[in-house]
Amino acid sequence: MVKIVTDESHTLDAETAAGMVPHMSDNDSLLKGSLLYQEFLAEREEILRHKWFQSEKVGHDIGFEKALLDWIVRHRAAWRAARREQFRKETAR
Repeated sequence: MVKIVTDESHTLDAETAAGMVPHMSDNDSLLKGSLLYQEFLAEREEILRHKWFQSEKVGHDIGFEKALLDWIVRHRAAWRAARREQFRKETAR
């Protein structure tokens, strides 16, 4: 039996530990349909687009973290405001 040590005084067997972790497939449709998840994906896509443009400018890959921080500082507020306005227009119909 495989034991997983959680701290000095506790251990779990692998079967018990596996049962404690929810399976993503059980919640996939709920997760993928949520507005929060859709917004996360849209924001991530914008960050990746920003990463590509900035990497092209400097001639090498700038990395996700640098692109993320740069995008947050330069573009996030305006992007979110535009998304909110777009959402308001769509829900007003």
